[in-house]
Amino acid sequence: MTEEGRTVVLAGGTSAAGIAVTRALVAAGAHVVATGRSESRLADARDAGAETVVADATSLAEMTALAERLGTVDGVISLVGGWRGGGGLAGQSDADFAALLPALEAVRATSRAFDAALQTSDAGRFAIVSSVAVARPLAGGANYATVKAASEAWARAVAQGFAKTARDAGEPLRAASVVFRVKALDPEVLAPAVVGLWDAPAAELNDRVIDLS
Repeated sequence: MTEEGRTVVLAGGTSAAGIAVTRALVAAGAHVVATGRSESRLADARDAGAETVVADATSLAEMTALAERLGTVDGVISLVGGWRGGGGLAGQSDADFAALLPALEAVRATSRAFDAALQTSDAGRFAIVSSVAVARPLAGGANYATVKAASEAWARAVAQGFAKTARDAGEPLRAASVVFRVKALDPEVLAPAVVGLWDAPAAELNDRVIDLS
């Protein structure tokens, strides 16, 4: 399996992680489409070789419009994230929780919008970045761990959907949904891991939680 010629969407591709993943995928021969909410913030992704699109990754309507325009898509990597925490349970404010929710909203919107395209691909890949905090949530990071746990649950439901569609059609599994867990996100560790998603068959990857910490 190869990344050469594949189209990969980076939802929220303006972060340092997004730039590193862009460079790695472009070097491997992929066509990268990076999304962000402002043209100026997409400049670095464009300089790294991505096609850039001003679009909100948390919006189902905008992600659906992008999916329809692109047609063929072989990968969607949801990189919308952020951290708010501290202060024990008393410090888990509603404002912080609301600020963290876009990460989950992006996972939901992108997976729904690109579901058909990923299952049509001969090697569709959906991946999210989660945290080891899901396995051991702390009081000071309860908001964060909760959003990450919900995102993992959604990604695993995507995996089950991929498997069920293939099984019902009597076809081999071609699409995979993967969770990357990190302790502290290192773009230079994440980038090769994303590129490696096309180095293994879907049956080995689907519904896997891969620890990058």
